[in-house]
Amino acid sequence: MDNLQANIGFMGQLQPSATLAITAKAKAMKAAGEDVCSLCAGEPDFDTPQHIKDAAIEALGNGETKYTPASGMLSLKVAVAEKFTKENNIPTEAANVVIAPGAKFSVFSAVAALCGEGDEVIIGAPYWVSYPDMITASGAKCVVINCSAENNYEINPADLEAAITENTKLLILNSPSNPTGAIYRKETLEAIAKLAIERNFMIISDEIYEKLTYEDDAPHISIASLSPEIATHTITVNGFSKAYSMTGWRVGYLTAPTWLIKRISALQSHTTSNPTTFAQFGAMAALKGDQQPVEEMRQAFAKRRDLIYNLMSAIPGVKCIRPSGAFYIFCDISSFGLLSQDFCGKLLEEELMAVIPGAPFGTEGNIRMSYACSEDQIRDAAARLAKFCAKL
Repeated sequence: MDNLQANIGFMGQLQPSATLAITAKAKAMKAAGEDVCSLCAGEPDFDTPQHIKDAAIEALGNGETKYTPASGMLSLKVAVAEKFTKENNIPTEAANVVIAPGAKFSVFSAVAALCGEGDEVIIGAPYWVSYPDMITASGAKCVVINCSAENNYEINPADLEAAITENTKLLILNSPSNPTGAIYRKETLEAIAKLAIERNFMIISDEIYEKLTYEDDAPHISIASLSPEIATHTITVNGFSKAYSMTGWRVGYLTAPTWLIKRISALQSHTTSNPTTFAQFGAMAALKGDQQPVEEMRQAFAKRRDLIYNLMSAIPGVKCIRPSGAFYIFCDISSFGLLSQDFCGKLLEEELMAVIPGAPFGTEGNIRMSYACSEDQIRDAAARLAKFCAKL
């Protein structure tokens, strides 16, 4: 048994998601009757729009409960291809789309289909907590570039160029970002695209928060839209969880060059079969139906963004950048001299307030807070954090 435990493969090295673990602990405390104020949530606090639910219910009533093709229903792939073409300016055919059980699996399957032992994958820190483990699971090496708040938490192209080696296979970008809410500027994307073409590596562009942006001068731009050349080097990932408040539905999608789509489709066919059939009908309604619920949610998040930024920035010792997208704010708490894990542990113990430490995102001395909650909860959280910081 000792030998079995010692000789673990790449998958055996994975650790549970830190964000999901802390969120679960906060929920358990709240269920036990404690007055917990949690800003952990990585999901909108809005219900899925009714017309989307109705479409899935109708599909169930019509007996749409059997297998679809492993890469998703053709009709949904056509709709996704139209979305990429019209909204993202990425000319796309249905044959170059894979529908997946969640955008998280879309990212993972792209990494796994592309990378292996001896390959290097570059990510910028702060990064989404799952990227390093996805890279580890593929057998590849994770190469981290530290990004600064002063540079909008973007990868500096000069740092990227210095990190590229003959083993570099992939770069993962996330814009708008989890955990910072930052959106990559066009000039940075152009510089990164130039390097990808010159040095011949692929890019995964994780755009799951694309519809949740709040600044006219900070629009979301898909890197694959910049030129036909960079499109051949890019896997663009998206999904329905955030924009349509469909986190539990588990439907994501990607587009990629034909040679890679074949690999990703084959991998998915052997690991998950197809995404849930009736959920795909709901996804179709999300793309084709009324978009007003998305806009209403975006406006609510924009208002909350302003509120949480103003309140948290006013707390002595706490530094924040104003997020331009997603629904997170990433705050520097290094002035208090505590590791982020210890800071969050004491905050939960003393003030019953749950937030996510920065360490799992690759940036110590920070905390991530979600404003996917009510304005009253944001005010309560700010008061608790201010009280806690004053004691420190």
